[in-house]
Amino acid sequence: MTKLRVHNLAVSIDGFATGEGRTFETPFGHAGQRLMTWFFPTHSFVSMTGHDAEAVGGGTRGVDDAFAAASQVGIGAEIMGRGKFGPQLGPWEDESWRGWWGEEPPFHTPVVVLTHHARPDLPVGETTFLFRDASPREALDLAAVEADGLDVRLGGGPTVVREFLEADLVDHLHIVVVPIVLGRGVRLWDGLENLEERFDVEVTASPSGVVHYVFTRKQ
Repeated sequence: MTKLRVHNLAVSIDGFATGEGRTFETPFGHAGQRLMTWFFPTHSFVSMTGHDAEAVGGGTRGVDDAFAAASQVGIGAEIMGRGKFGPQLGPWEDESWRGWWGEEPPFHTPVVVLTHHARPDLPVGETTFLFRDASPREALDLAAVEADGLDVRLGGGPTVVREFLEADLVDHLHIVVVPIVLGRGVRLWDGLENLEERFDVEVTASPSGVVHYVFTRKQ
């Protein structure tokens, strides 16, 4: 059975999963890159970006890399919100924007982008972005077909993850608590009281200072 999985969702200690004021230059708003400083040095990230991993030392291979690598295993499609694809709001007045990832995005699968405004499907390298106005259930049904028997990754941002948690559709939730205070932005946990009752929870602290929480749906 296809599972819906969230991986590597970084949250500040005051509960924000992205900052305020996102632009084309700052996808996480005023948070800058602080939420993902644990992720960038990993071997998985170095390899994902297409750099020569050996030439730059291969990246780290400890706890953080183990969690980062798990996000790539057994995934056949992704779902993301429009805010993860780009900072635009309203109708797609400029369709030249093709995402933050250049001409070879790291997904290599179909990606369902949730938006209330129509836009033609967009192939970029080995990735095809499918723009859909869909409920969480409808989006998951479409992504599951595209995944062809593999799992579906729910890529965020926090508003979309919260909506899928509210709809009780998430099977695996990996949260990385980062020891920074953002003070403002988009919160993850609002409205999810007693969420932990639906999941078994495991915790792993990393020498990098972050703490990995893995929520697995109870059987």
